[in-house]
Amino acid sequence: MQPVKNTIPTTEAIVNLYTRCATELPGDVCEKLRKSLEKEENDTAKYILNTILENIDLAKKESKPICQDTGTPIFYISSDNTISLDEIKKHIETATKQATEKIPLRPNAADPIVGTNTGNRPIIHIEQSDRFKIDLLMKGGGSENISAIYTLPDAKLNANKDIEGIKRCVLDAVFRAQGKGCPPYIIGVAIGGNIEQVAHLSKKQLLRNLNDRNKDEHLNKMETELLETINKLKIGPMGLGGKTTALSVKIAKSHRHPASYFIGISFSCWALRRQSL
Repeated sequence: MQPVKNTIPTTEAIVNLYTRCATELPGDVCEKLRKSLEKEENDTAKYILNTILENIDLAKKESKPICQDTGTPIFYISSDNTISLDEIKKHIETATKQATEKIPLRPNAADPIVGTNTGNRPIIHIEQSDRFKIDLLMKGGGSENISAIYTLPDAKLNANKDIEGIKRCVLDAVFRAQGKGCPPYIIGVAIGGNIEQVAHLSKKQLLRNLNDRNKDEHLNKMETELLETINKLKIGPMGLGGKTTALSVKIAKSHRHPASYFIGISFSCWALRRQSL
């Protein structure tokens, strides 16, 4: 029997993916926000969370972007070798232009030297897999700006190459961020590897369902403990107080060089816009 070949999604299908991603927040994120509102005691925090939920409902009802910053589109493609990756890229680039006009999306590709808008430049990551899948993450600038990479040991934080040192880095990043990235945050963390790996791997954790359980028991425990400690900082929604500073912490690890120990921390604002095809 001949293996079934994967089918490249049409440009229209990718435009529809963009529409869902920009206008509809995933169910697991909405659920966490609703539960946070039920548990919140701070009046200002409750008002903000309620406003966020109203905004989510309105965006979906009217098929309008959840936020005026529609972010940088980041595609994570899993594919075998039966389809043309160049063709996938062409479909994505064409769909990006069409979605920018149709939804609409804010063009967010500026030349770093002269400042002119260069058009629509999606970031595309491709990895080998038996099953074809496209994940789209639309990442806003505010939460991207507070993301960070730490190197252990860190004398200023009194952080060593251990679990306690990792936690100190994450807590320092959250404390420095305060409300700059529109909390409550979803936080992706990557341990080990090299600089490019922790940047990529920490951001990829934002694709995980907020209700999943880390298969690594050490990391699962660290996720739970960090989330609890972060919410005790009382930074709260939009940095205005309350016990809902983060909705979830997701951690991954990668083998490192013996001389290096990097911690990558990627933040998402409450509007974690991710969808799959």
